[in-house]
Amino acid sequence: MKISCLSVSLFPKIQSGEMSIKEYANLCKELDLDAFDLGLILLKNHTPKYIQQIQKDIHDVGIPLCMVTTYPDFTHPDPLQRQREFDFLVHDIALASAVGAKFLRITAGQAHPNTSEKDGIDWTVANFLKAAPISDQYGIQLVFEDHSKPGAWEYMDFANPPHIFLAIAKQLRGTSIGINFDTANILVAGEDKTIEVLDQVIDQVETIHVAETGTIGKMDPVPLGTGIVPFSEIFGYLKSKKFKGWLCLEEWGNKGEDGVAKAVDFVKETWAKA
Repeated sequence: MKISCLSVSLFPKIQSGEMSIKEYANLCKELDLDAFDLGLILLKNHTPKYIQQIQKDIHDVGIPLCMVTTYPDFTHPDPLQRQREFDFLVHDIALASAVGAKFLRITAGQAHPNTSEKDGIDWTVANFLKAAPISDQYGIQLVFEDHSKPGAWEYMDFANPPHIFLAIAKQLRGTSIGINFDTANILVAGEDKTIEVLDQVIDQVETIHVAETGTIGKMDPVPLGTGIVPFSEIFGYLKSKKFKGWLCLEEWGNKGEDGVAKAVDFVKETWAKA
């Protein structure tokens, strides 16, 4: 099984400059991971010197970049803002491609109070399908997530409710857009049917965000293996389906580098026993 890691716990350290992207990549290599992941907010700009330095750092460490996560807001009620969000996504595709990522995680958008369910689904699908040929051109695959909420947003994700996530995913079947399935976010949505939802999209899943929550109905980040996500059952299900994609740890236990190491150990051991 191929494993990478997105350590949300270390975002502040990387953003402040206390830890470089090169040092983070090296940490992932030392933990014997197959790749590392980045949030788009960790990439400072797209100037030639900066991009060349990131490319050199990744090459020097000798571990590939699997996924970059971004969060377009295609459910915004203002059509001009939706156009901005599309243009931002095109930039994100180009930037993720420039630093060598395999996947770019995308979102539907926020649950804006004035956006109806039908409009939100229609706007999301239309923009995703418009973006797909661009990502294809750049050689990077878009993966849509059953998302909850990043710190940059005011509202929860429009597609956090499973029925909305599935409605959008259904319209992406047969396109180049895959699924990044988050193991915690169905529980965050208040529904205890993670495997049932996963089973409906398993043929589209390219990557798994191995994420944890401590409370049903709430985004409650805790160290992997200490919350309520049924990892043994999920991993057993993935094995039964002969899943050959990526396990991308979304580590958010806020225990520093030691916490990242413990999360990696937990996932490897749990996968082996499942």
